[in-house]
Amino acid sequence: MSGTGDKIKGTANEVAGKVKQGVGKAVDSDKMQVEGAAQETKGKAQKVVGDVKDAVKK
Repeated sequence: MSGTGDKIKGTANEVAGKVKQGVGKAVDSDKMQVEGAAQETKGKAQKVVGDVKDAVKK
């Protein structure tokens, strides 16, 4: 997968994680908030992988 693809997936996971955290907070679900935080962290890591791949190409 290209660096751009990783960045796109990373952004999607970050957004989904933030939404999940918000919903978890709204419905008072600690589990959903933790899952959302984990997904957001995964997204940030995917974006870093994309940045590294792009840097290696150059």
